[in-house]
Amino acid sequence: MRFRVSSLIDPALWPLVAESREFYAHRRPGRGPGNLEELTEIRASAPAPVECCPPPAVETVGADGRSVRVRIHTPRRRPAAGVLLEVHTGGFYLGSAAGSDVRNRRLVDTLGVAVVSVDYRLAPENPWPAAPDDCETAALWLVDHAEARFGTTRLAAVGFSAGSTLAMATLIRLRDRGIHAFDGAVLQCGTYDLSARTPAGRLIADEYFLEAYAGDAPDRTYPDISPVFAALHDLPPILMVIGEDDVLFEDNLVMAARLAAAGVEVDLRVFPASPHAFSVHETSMARAASNGIDEWLRDRCTMADRSRT
Repeated sequence: MRFRVSSLIDPALWPLVAESREFYAHRRPGRGPGNLEELTEIRASAPAPVECCPPPAVETVGADGRSVRVRIHTPRRRPAAGVLLEVHTGGFYLGSAAGSDVRNRRLVDTLGVAVVSVDYRLAPENPWPAAPDDCETAALWLVDHAEARFGTTRLAAVGFSAGSTLAMATLIRLRDRGIHAFDGAVLQCGTYDLSARTPAGRLIADEYFLEAYAGDAPDRTYPDISPVFAALHDLPPILMVIGEDDVLFEDNLVMAARLAAAGVEVDLRVFPASPHAFSVHETSMARAASNGIDEWLRDRCTMADRSRT
């Protein structure tokens, strides 16, 4: 069997490489905090999230004896074509659902969907399993209430970086409960080996977020922490978006291969000349990624509702 990374790259993207190279040549790579003191300083200096219009509804929802705060964005003057469960970025220790408001509002206005964004608890104050517990709670609430609240049972999950890790863990938890309510998931630049046991995982072995998030877990290969070690059968279709220059590129290749081997419909899209989190930057490559994500989600959120199993 022969496998080339170039086969995962849309030929239409190659003309955009020069612009991307120029953009990142003048941009210093981001660096996460290396310890709790640096994390505290970054949190204190972080700007307030940009507000969107109209603002979301902020609610506390519950399921299975747990509760979590969510931010709910809904279409104006029309029913929702589907509902996205959004899990925000931030390395498990930064950010909030409010930080996704503008991007989530764009999804609502572009796709005609509702978006439920999870304000999960952050590490290291609340290490694993706090964050996946919160995401699972929001997902279970959505499964039970989407039709009555939003008029649809079409559900998809979207995650970004750490949010992709949590979204994947949530889908696996639902599958293990026998719940197959989600029609798909978009996972951007996720990290799937937090144990640093695989060659891909060892590339980020010195990152502080691993210690902060996993806490005192005795085995970081536990699938709920590192989803690449999970049984991956019976999951919904998944779109994975990753930059070829992302330190997590190999991790995403491994995860995509394991998903495909488990029989999951997986669409891995690789973007050349693109580092971590490239899709939020002002480049033509980022716009191409966003347009592709919109199209993929539209295909799964505008079809007629189906019976649940």
